[in-house]
Amino acid sequence: MAEDKESAENENILAIHRKITAAFEPFDYESKNTVDVREIGTIMYSLDCFPTQADIREFIAEVEENSSGTVHLDRFMPAMTKVLLENKFPPIPRSKIFQAFKVLDKEQKGFVEPEELTKFMMEEGEPFTQEEMDEMLTAHTNRKENVIYYDKLINKLTADAPK
Repeated sequence: MAEDKESAENENILAIHRKITAAFEPFDYESKNTVDVREIGTIMYSLDCFPTQADIREFIAEVEENSSGTVHLDRFMPAMTKVLLENKFPPIPRSKIFQAFKVLDKEQKGFVEPEELTKFMMEEGEPFTQEEMDEMLTAHTNRKENVIYYDKLINKLTADAPK
């Protein structure tokens, strides 16, 4: 029994390592098992981890090679494995995101205007850049009505969206 459990745990760790490697490799442009520190957040997001910018900076400080601006897979792998095993940066539940949009949608219309969302996203919490906002608005604004139906947006962004 104990051997079966240990074998299952080892298989789980190997699966996690494969997943991490698959997320890391596309950003290893020189095939040296290294990535630029600026890619770490993107890699973490692709692994369904949703850290804050402060969390990402802290993680980079832990894994960066002597302030070189690069992270080697050998340092990234154990740290990221631990993050995944502990489910350290889980996604925000759909219900919480929906509540946040309801605060912006004072009249409960079911949508927000791009300008209103841009103002909020660029001034509150961890501000988005103009480039990030442009990308999001291009992808999610209803062009005919020039509004963002947040229920549709939330369904696209959340893992626990209704099927």
